[in-house]
Amino acid sequence: MRPGARLGVDAGKARVGISVCDPSGLIATPVMTLNRASESLLDDFQRVVDEYSPIEVIVGLPLNLAGSHTPSTEDAIALARELGQSTGLPVRMIDERLTTVSAHAAMRSVGKKQRGTRSVIDQVAAVMVLQHALDSERSSGSPAGTNINDL
Repeated sequence: MRPGARLGVDAGKARVGISVCDPSGLIATPVMTLNRASESLLDDFQRVVDEYSPIEVIVGLPLNLAGSHTPSTEDAIALARELGQSTGLPVRMIDERLTTVSAHAAMRSVGKKQRGTRSVIDQVAAVMVLQHALDSERSSGSPAGTNINDL
């Protein structure tokens, strides 16, 4: 397992969930939700980068159940490229099929209603994306996902 914090990103059309892991890469935790339409999105993300000093960014790659690209896939790839260019950090993308569904289920299991939890759902999905990447790297010994430059 490579040492260093990482940021996890769940890219939605309206909101971007952000998570971070500890420097040992053990556990992901929620950080915040950013407004995707905000003109300050990249500046806001840079502030998170400045605070946590990550070694890389892991962005969820939303594929359909058959594993094919969708318009959401292309949108997430575009955001991942923007984040990489604006921060200078390496960006990897990892399959995130059903993370939002799983995040909703996790919130329901602790008694939270869907109404009023949308921004929290995005953070939970970002945690799931990052935790999946961490667990994958820990078990395989190789960075999880695909480098954005290879897509």
